[in-house]
Amino acid sequence: MTPLDESGVAAAPRTGRPRRRRAGAGGRRGVPLPLLLPGLLALAFLLLPLLALLVRAPWRSLPEQLGSTEVWQALQLSLLSATAATAVSLVLGVPLAWLLARTDFPGRGLVRALVTLPLVLPPVVGGVALLLALGRNGIVGRWLDAWFGITLPFTTTGVVIAEAFVAMPFLVISVEGTLRAADPRYEEAATTLGASRFTAFRRVTLPLIAPGIAAGAVLAWARALGEFGATITFAGNFPGRTQTMPLSVYLALQNDPEAAIALSLVLLAVSIAVLAALRDRWMTAP
Repeated sequence: MTPLDESGVAAAPRTGRPRRRRAGAGGRRGVPLPLLLPGLLALAFLLLPLLALLVRAPWRSLPEQLGSTEVWQALQLSLLSATAATAVSLVLGVPLAWLLARTDFPGRGLVRALVTLPLVLPPVVGGVALLLALGRNGIVGRWLDAWFGITLPFTTTGVVIAEAFVAMPFLVISVEGTLRAADPRYEEAATTLGASRFTAFRRVTLPLIAPGIAAGAVLAWARALGEFGATITFAGNFPGRTQTMPLSVYLALQNDPEAAIALSLVLLAVSIAVLAALRDRWMTAP
């Protein structure tokens, strides 16, 4: 029997298809003006400097600028040192992330806070701290110099150390978050079948957290490539030995602004590539 509405007229039967809501009754509404204007202003504030960099770029002389010996040396040193710093971060940071995520020990919260401290520490302060620790008169550097004749400040190795110091926390945070999201029962099952903890980590855990390691490595590499404060404080600014791209940009801005813009474009391209690499992990809307 067809149901009747309140006026006695036969009501239309209901179908399984949901009714489409009207725009003014629960659908997408207009953006409030007090939110729209600050949002657009923030967007313009963030994009205007990048747009100015592209507009003022010396496109005609760009190949010549990037082909100069000084620029090529800085570019090559930056790529090599950033890659070496990322390798150091992987070798040391992944085990540290596993300890923070899978073990329980007194003071773990404090250790985690100290690990992430370089994220908020001014890079120049980090460079000073490295000098006090690994310099010739540092608490560790004096023994390295006296026993092994190793001097780290103002060397290419010092560049790698400074970049690894500021970049490793990015990898540790990424890998620790991935480890916490991974199910530990797979590791426990592997150990009950006779595998050691290290074998379970190498054969079971590492494949599970490989995307997190890759994302952390990309972030660490990009952070190392753009490092300035700790590098110039701990390693100095010697062309061909410690002068990386950010240092070369700073120096060229005083003498050759077009070269500074050309190097800045290279760093901008690298940053865009990093965002493209991380898009599927962090930039996808739910």
